[in-house]
Amino acid sequence: MSSEVPVWAVIPAAGSGSRMRQDKPKQYLEFQGKTVIEHCLDRLLSHPAIDGAVIVLHADDPIWNELAYHSNKTIFIADGGRERQHSVYSGLTTLQYRCGNDALALVHDAVRPLVNHDDLSRVIAAARAHTAGAILAATQNDTLKLQNDSMEIARTVPREGLWRALTPQVFHLQVLLNALRRIIDDDIAITDDAQAVELAGYSPALVAGNAENFKITTPGDLALAEKIWLNQRNQQDDE
Repeated sequence: MSSEVPVWAVIPAAGSGSRMRQDKPKQYLEFQGKTVIEHCLDRLLSHPAIDGAVIVLHADDPIWNELAYHSNKTIFIADGGRERQHSVYSGLTTLQYRCGNDALALVHDAVRPLVNHDDLSRVIAAARAHTAGAILAATQNDTLKLQNDSMEIARTVPREGLWRALTPQVFHLQVLLNALRRIIDDDIAITDDAQAVELAGYSPALVAGNAENFKITTPGDLALAEKIWLNQRNQQDDE
């Protein structure tokens, strides 16, 4: 574990995953003998700089305890909220209660099980160096089109300087906690945690991340994730 300010993963996993058209949330679908969230935790908790995790679950989650997931690092459980920002906020308050304010919160999607250790190291290092924190992101390489109300192309949007936000997104605990409190109090809709920090007046750092760190959203994504996971394992075996 790091001798610097501790890093704790905060993993919102209270969603229903309705787009997967399955009878269980997508974080509990399986490949290679484990659920998606178990693969995700394996990646995060095997990193030497990450001290533990807070997993945010739906209050009526019937599956997590059945997994009997074990780690040598501490795992806390928090109850999820109405929207993602409420769930992350719940996880952060649990972390604050358990560990105090002196921590970095590494917020990561439960359905991104393919993040690699090099990306984790670089985004953590960037967050330590920036008061505003840092996020993994990918440059936008495709041509972007803006639609009109008739589902026609209104115009082409320049892609220069545009990035796709990934996770983890890493922030000093108090910075993110205060930013999300304001978002929740003002009932502002956001799409990621960095947006809350931006609205609080900060400019988080961008860290180029591997495109393999994608979010499992549709049924076809699960098969792709398994292929990438196997390829990553084979590459590790060859090193």
